[in-house]
Amino acid sequence: QVQLVESGGGLVQAGGSLRLSCAASGRTFSRYAMGWFRQAPGKERESVAAIARSTGSTYYADSVKGRFTISRDNAKNTVYLQMNSLKPEDTAVYYCAAAPTVATMKGGYWGQGTQVTVSS
Repeated sequence: QVQLVESGGGLVQAGGSLRLSCAASGRTFSRYAMGWFRQAPGKERESVAAIARSTGSTYYADSVKGRFTISRDNAKNTVYLQMNSLKPEDTAVYYCAAAPTVATMKGGYWGQGTQVTVSS
């Protein structure tokens, strides 16, 4: 069982930056691939970024490549999402997820979400 708690969301102007954090409970954080998803009003939840558990390989949605960076600190049981050059279309609830592999992320553990609002 893994419990995830996101933080760091808020209101920011277009072009600004935010860093989301996701703190995980338990002693097995390093065994999980971690990911960030988002869901905007009226839209389906979509994958934003993911990081593998062992290799640290990262994956990004095309819409955020070059602007967002996912990273993890296994000593702190925390995964981060640094978001730069934010756009109004990045407005959504952002969710953290954990699973044994990146491919199985949607069926893994989820946090409660944190709201990110980007004003134009």
